Amino acid sequence: MLAIVGFLIIVVMMILIFKSKALPAFCFVILPIIGALICGFSVEEISEFVVKGVTSTWPTAVLFIFSVTYFGLMNDAGLFDKMVNGLVKIAGKNVILIFIVTAVVAVVGHLDGAAATTYLITIPTMLPIYKRMRIRPTILLLLCGASTGIMNLLPWGGPTVRAATTAGVDATAMWVKMIPMQVFGIISVIIMAVFLGIREGKRIEALSPVEEDFSAASAKPSEEVLALKRPKLFWFNLIFTVLLIIALVRQWLPTYATFIVGTVVALAVNYPDPMLQQKRIQAHAPSSIMLTVTLLCAGFFLGIMTHSGMVLEMATVLIRALPDGLQRYLHYIVGALGAPLGMVLGPDPYYYGIMPIIGEIVAPFGVTLENVGHAMLIGENVALSVSPVVPPTFLAIGLAGVELKDHIKYSFIPLWILSIVMMIFAIATGMI
Repeated sequence: MLAIVGFLIIVVMMILIFKSKALPAFCFVILPIIGALICGFSVEEISEFVVKGVTSTWPTAVLFIFSVTYFGLMNDAGLFDKMVNGLVKIAGKNVILIFIVTAVVAVVGHLDGAAATTYLITIPTMLPIYKRMRIRPTILLLLCGASTGIMNLLPWGGPTVRAATTAGVDATAMWVKMIPMQVFGIISVIIMAVFLGIREGKRIEALSPVEEDFSAASAKPSEEVLALKRPKLFWFNLIFTVLLIIALVRQWLPTYATFIVGTVVALAVNYPDPMLQQKRIQAHAPSSIMLTVTLLCAGFFLGIMTHSGMVLEMATVLIRALPDGLQRYLHYIVGALGAPLGMVLGPDPYYYGIMPIIGEIVAPFGVTLENVGHAMLIGENVALSVSPVVPPTFLAIGLAGVELKDHIKYSFIPLWILSIVMMIFAIATGMI
């Protein structure tokens, strides 16, 4: 019963979202509640599920509000102007170079293993360049997500820690065996960046002169925008932003607390007038409110689907449905399907719920649980950036100004293909 209702919730939600019949926030709240009631859970039980779910998403919601406001203030003050102008001047019309830089920045930015930090470093830095060059922001999200997924194999990354814990092995030892695959993945992302750069460059060249003139005109700042620039505070804003990023990486404070402090200080220094501060907050509030609402509503979905047992039952049904002859290859199959499975289930049920079941099924064929973990890490990691059950996904699309359905439509298939290519490499080299 739980599995059937769970599958129905996912199918109905995807149909409503992709056909633009309902907002994600509506689907995240109403559908799981209806499903839980059908399964016989009481209002008190559903309330407990919701509390647990929202508790996991509210820090990201607060982070999103203040990070969007902070980078909005830095943009108002002109911090990114010189950087954007410099990179555009160096790259010229070389879209390929811009895409390679995007991938490299995301790879370096994810050395701390935190997706939120990577998005906060990469997207605000590169988005103005994409806008100036008239490049679609969905490509920024794809490259950023691919780089993040591959770097997430680091031993301090959440998925690797989960897989190692389930397998009962050291996370670092588990990662060391995957280093060749990780290097191959980074090279693959660079190749993807080149391919996308060639294709996007042709699209930009095909734009009509009217569109080009319009874009150029819209790029000229108005007097109101110029009045907000703070060229004398450029070095303060730059150094302060660097310190903020260091604080994120070193985790001096919780991520959301770091941006709360940063936003308050940035407001006070750049715009001392309280009335102007209020106007700047109001100016950036619309950019964050909708995604904040969606994030908090996603807590309903996460809490009910996970803690009611629906997710685990769904996975178990899928696994048990395989013919006996394919069970010895189950870890390969789940690894190849890791992108869609991880996208729907989220990391905790994927590793703590499904991985032991798969390990139990393939153990008679001499496959260790660590080997199962290697296979499962590939697909789930790479496609994690399009998962609506992972809070940082909403941070990324909010920073880039892209709708969830557009992000999934553009990025999911390329990310899934990338994960399968990495799986083939891992099998061919004997890693799995």
